[in-house]
Amino acid sequence: MVSPIVRKPAVAGQFYPRPRQALEKQIAGLVEEKAEKIDAIACILPHAGYTYSGRVAGQTVSSIKIKDSIILLGPNHTGYGGDYSIMTEGSWETPLGQILVDSPLAKEILAGSELLKEDPLAHVYEHSLEVELPFLQYFKPDFKIVPITFMSENVEELNQIGTAIAHSLENRKENSLIVASSDMTHYESQTEAEFKDKEAIAAILQLDADTLIKKIRELNISMCGWAPVVAMLKAAKLLGAKNATLVKYETSGSSTGDTESVVGYAGVIIY
Repeated sequence: MVSPIVRKPAVAGQFYPRPRQALEKQIAGLVEEKAEKIDAIACILPHAGYTYSGRVAGQTVSSIKIKDSIILLGPNHTGYGGDYSIMTEGSWETPLGQILVDSPLAKEILAGSELLKEDPLAHVYEHSLEVELPFLQYFKPDFKIVPITFMSENVEELNQIGTAIAHSLENRKENSLIVASSDMTHYESQTEAEFKDKEAIAAILQLDADTLIKKIRELNISMCGWAPVVAMLKAAKLLGAKNATLVKYETSGSSTGDTESVVGYAGVIIY
């Protein structure tokens, strides 16, 4: 009998605390317990260490009704795996407990796209999806996930994957949430990061992936997760998304005091 795959936390103790109690205490200081919950189709969350991007992630997750199934889309920083890598079986472990992969939904998405490949290796060391999970678990411990990483930025392929996700969610969209994991501008001055990120966020708030891509290329915006965001926007619009709200934007300068070289973080809800 084959043992079930358990994806162990790769960045616990680095990006966020490993002890459960310490993690829960940090998250409690970053979320808004009484925030009004939006019945969202999708959202964008940052994926840096909680010291840097935790306020943005925490306040955004606080404002979302967490669904039973969460499709996690994030950039592949490690280079392991293929261009588009999905896990369809097993579970993910964090200090707050185990989260099952939604196998039926994951397999349906996989079957609907010739581009996606079953590849657990792509997820073993990647942090972009892992760091979102404790925030989601804090509010709802019993959801399931479909993890997908992106290493290609082929726009036509991104739209194809977004379409496959939407088709798989058409009959269950009320119980599903798409989370795109991305940080914004990397290692530029506060002034430059804010200018560039404002342009990118404006396109996202219009649900306009074409303009987002145009701005990224024109302004050389180092937004590491724009590929998952494009796929998410495609899926969300097919699922009926009409609106988007920026919950919070800030840079690493807010926590470090260094405004000469910052990373930008944005939390956006799409509904």
